[in-house]
Amino acid sequence: MFFYKRVCFITFGASLVAISLQLFLVKNYVIDGGVIGISIILSHITSQEIGLYLLVLNTPFFLIAYSYLGRRFLMLSLFAILVLSIGTYILEPVPVLTHNPILVIILGGICLGLGVGITIRFGGCLDGTEVLAILFSKRSPVSIGQYVLLFNFFIFGISIFIFGLNEAIYSLATFLVAYRTIDFSIQAH
Repeated sequence: MFFYKRVCFITFGASLVAISLQLFLVKNYVIDGGVIGISIILSHITSQEIGLYLLVLNTPFFLIAYSYLGRRFLMLSLFAILVLSIGTYILEPVPVLTHNPILVIILGGICLGLGVGITIRFGGCLDGTEVLAILFSKRSPVSIGQYVLLFNFFIFGISIFIFGLNEAIYSLATFLVAYRTIDFSIQAH
């Protein structure tokens, strides 16, 4: 029964991330970090579906996850990525809910952070950089959210050249909201 509870919460978490990406962030040129951020950038450059890049780019990280975090983590994470990929595909034609940068940053960041945090809390992850953050955080006092933030400064820097300085600043602000929400949702009881 507990496995089904995990699957339900991971489905909910991955769906929140898909909602955040498609209804707040992507069409406003605000990116997430990690493999998701790289996937958004590549999707913009090539006009290919984000979900395709999510699956391909995450594969090496999930092979590492299998070695260190086990089969159950791998299966739950692959399930989460599948839900996220399907969710982004389904929501692709839906217009954004707002173009107001403050609302995009706050609502998109909270929705993103809750989704990622719920997914991690129930045994999966959605992004290869989260795998690295989980592994590193087990061996240091630095939190998962702090590691993910460190990894993402590079990706936000690249987004300046693709989307512009304002969008990169909005992306960083959104991620700051998301990273605080990730840590809160993982630690909440």
